[in-house]
Amino acid sequence: IIASRLSYFLNLQGPAFVVNTGCSSSGVALHLACESLRRGETDLALGGGVFAVMGPTPLIGLSQTDMLAHSGRCRSFDAEADGMAMSEGVGMVVLKRLRDAIVDNDPIYGVIKASGINQDGASNGITAPSGSAQQALIVDTYKRVGSNPEHISYIEAHGTGTRLGDP
Repeated sequence: IIASRLSYFLNLQGPAFVVNTGCSSSGVALHLACESLRRGETDLALGGGVFAVMGPTPLIGLSQTDMLAHSGRCRSFDAEADGMAMSEGVGMVVLKRLRDAIVDNDPIYGVIKASGINQDGASNGITAPSGSAQQALIVDTYKRVGSNPEHISYIEAHGTGTRLGDP
């Protein structure tokens, strides 16, 4: 009920929900917040994520599937990658339409021009995302918003730090 409690505490109205898609939860939450703004459902949105290890069971399971870094360090997109390193954290961003933020004289730290989500379908396993599904999503997102990839200045990527998943 954390989404409802946060809305209650901050006196926010509109859609409020928790997204759990595994490693992509924060990215999907951000995408859904942007879509809500684009559709005019709300004038302000919070998007973010929380990761908390609530006991040893999740870490034991990840260790048994050889997903945790033996070195204790995550080296995403690195030839020395040997798994991920877990940590607890919270991240949240406040989102508005650009024109509204300008009118309200809000500090603007970044502009999200486009976002997209998909599911890989069957692949070689949980640590091996489908390269073709990811490529299709990227191409579709660029085409949908009419963006030239040469003009992109920042892309949020997910790297597990595993030899099988990052490539």
